[in-house]
Amino acid sequence: MLNNIGLPGLLLIAVVVLVLFGRGKISSLMGEVGKGITSFKKGVSDGSKELEDTADAARDVTPEAEKDKA
Repeated sequence: MLNNIGLPGLLLIAVVVLVLFGRGKISSLMGEVGKGITSFKKGVSDGSKELEDTADAARDVTPEAEKDKA
């Protein structure tokens, strides 16, 4: 059923949404969506940095005395 929407159907849906909610409401909603996406990307970046830091700390477990002998 949704496979046959096409461009005219999408335009009709966009116009109906614009009429129902108004330009200001849609603008503020898109601003919030943008902030959410930015926050998600920052969280993913922080998580991957944290994983890299723990992986670096876990790799090198050789005591300093044995490193000096090598």
